[in-house]
Amino acid sequence: MHAPAPGRPGAAPAALSPALLFLLVFVEGFVSLGAEILALRRLVPHVGSAITVTAPTIAFFLLALALGYQAGGRVTGDYLARVRRNFLLAAALIALGLAGPVVELAFAHLQPAPVAWAVVVCGVLSPVAWLLGQTVPILTNLLRHERVGARSGAALYWSTLGSFLGALTLSMGVMQWLGVGAAVLVCTGLLLAAVPALGRVAGARLPSATAALGIAGVALAVNLVLPQQIETAYATYRVEAVEIPGYVAPEVFRINNSPASILDAGEPPRYARYIRRLRGLLLDELGFRGRSVLVLGAGGFTLSHREPLNHYVYVDIDPAVKEIAERDFLREPVRGEFIAADARAHLRETAARHDAVVVDVYSALTSIPAHLVTREFWRATRDVLKPGGVLAANLILDRGLASPYARNLLASIHAEYGACAVEVLFRDRPQGNVLVICTAPSAARPEPARPYTDERNRADLDVLRGG
Repeated sequence: MHAPAPGRPGAAPAALSPALLFLLVFVEGFVSLGAEILALRRLVPHVGSAITVTAPTIAFFLLALALGYQAGGRVTGDYLARVRRNFLLAAALIALGLAGPVVELAFAHLQPAPVAWAVVVCGVLSPVAWLLGQTVPILTNLLRHERVGARSGAALYWSTLGSFLGALTLSMGVMQWLGVGAAVLVCTGLLLAAVPALGRVAGARLPSATAALGIAGVALAVNLVLPQQIETAYATYRVEAVEIPGYVAPEVFRINNSPASILDAGEPPRYARYIRRLRGLLLDELGFRGRSVLVLGAGGFTLSHREPLNHYVYVDIDPAVKEIAERDFLREPVRGEFIAADARAHLRETAARHDAVVVDVYSALTSIPAHLVTREFWRATRDVLKPGGVLAANLILDRGLASPYARNLLASIHAEYGACAVEVLFRDRPQGNVLVICTAPSAARPEPARPYTDERNRADLDVLRGG
């Protein structure tokens, strides 16, 4: 009478050392949270970083993970073969579905943007979470000599530790120094590296090795060969030639797939319309000479391009933007000082006072980070201005200024500065640049000190309601 073959229902599970098992669980934790971070980073250029985007993304990820736990608990055999298959499928989904060119293609052809978001979250991220979520309940079946509580606790410990290190390693290390595409390759590579161990124990090494090599090839192609852009942990950058009437060989500096700056080869150079308007305001109308101008949101640094008359201080959260703009867009050194910091944090910490503050901060085409649209933020811009200083904010709003987002944002600014000039630059577009020009009071308003809580910030909901 023959014993049941390994890997068949009813057979004794294949031997697997506790150390190898916990290593596999560690990889699962590392990659599962890594996939979530990658998905959020890929979505930012297209839908922004609003809580109304990030929270549903996380919610769907957790739901899929929970369903994966449940599915894994129902597996009664073929434990290693099931994990091997799940790792291969998850690696393929991450390598292809979270590649920059693929996500860009989805948002380019699936409109409106929430449709593409649903495809990325429900078609890529959630299946990855479901597949990897099965790992812990499946593999704990192989720790037959341990108490149920002890083996499940140990497995969850290593899985969570992997998630912890994955979050730190990918966000603070790999993305910062090597880019988002490299982070995709790290997650894919870890899953594929685990497959041979599962294949040796459970058999069928050749099919697994062939599949792993194929996935690795696809991963390298779509994440290293195809991308024509620069990716950092904070943004995606690309410089491309365009045709604009009246411009001489213009180039657009795109940040998160949105046009941030325009520069042409004419003498003198021509810039984006709102930049030309701001330069005219500062240099011609206000007659700034030898003044200090704080610019929140660097863009392509064109506000100070070939402008030696004033001192500019740029603040941007991405420390790489200055080098990228100098090398690929301006092709000359930036005029002015650069500080890598969050705009609001800088306003809170700086002791410097400026003659003008220019606000031009976006995470996507129309998405301003929510903590930079509050009344407290505008009060902070007022506090770093000298008496009689000028605030100039570049906002992307509807041309009629009728949406809830536009009305509430303008009301927040007016609450701190009083009456401001509002100039809509493009009346022929549904949405476009709106410049808000305000003058700081000659003396600070006496107000009781209070913390910046932002507990009722509805900016993100205003955008969804029609902004």
